[in-house]
Amino acid sequence: MKKFIAYVCAGAMAVSLAACGNTGDGQSSVAGSQTESSSVPADQTGSDSASGSQTESSSQGSEPGSAVGSGGHNYEEGWTEEMEGLKAAILEVAGDNYFPDMALLPDMLEVQFGITADMYEDYFAEMPMISANVDTLVIIKATEDKVEEVESALEAYRDVQINNAMQYPKNIGIVQGSRIQRIGNYVCFSQLGGDVMDIMEDGDDAVILHCQELNDLVIDTVRQNVEN
Repeated sequence: MKKFIAYVCAGAMAVSLAACGNTGDGQSSVAGSQTESSSVPADQTGSDSASGSQTESSSQGSEPGSAVGSGGHNYEEGWTEEMEGLKAAILEVAGDNYFPDMALLPDMLEVQFGITADMYEDYFAEMPMISANVDTLVIIKATEDKVEEVESALEAYRDVQINNAMQYPKNIGIVQGSRIQRIGNYVCFSQLGGDVMDIMEDGDDAVILHCQELNDLVIDTVRQNVEN
């Protein structure tokens, strides 16, 4: 009987010890998991990544377009004295047929024509704010080793304009009557026509002739001013 009671007590103690051991292991496992999880929060990496991305994006977005040419002039302040003089002389001969009304800063000059700041000492460039109009005047005072490169860039732009002119029939004559002329280290692109609606009644050839004469007049004016 005593042996039986001893076996029962030993069995009860074994069951009790086993239960205690399981409880301790479970708590230890959970605690370890919680410690590992709390050391690196689930959303911390994502938050840091998003913060870094936002900082980089904000930094990139805050960079303003360049308004300073290779000569150090800030074109946001207006054209140089020489280019203002050329514009005044051109307005005098072109009169109401001068439609460009939007100045192109150096970054836009590069985007539109592929002419970068290292390619010129000074420049003048205006085109209409309304995209349906194509009247454009560009005068580049190129650096000595970039004259041909500037001329090629303007010719490439003109070719694109000729291919796209069919979208607006009134622009066909203006584009085809445009002129590109090199005068020393100056390169001029004159694509002016003004109001050609009335002339269109006489056909495309009449519009082209009108634009050619106007552009030749503008280029002659530039030549007279830069050679004197």
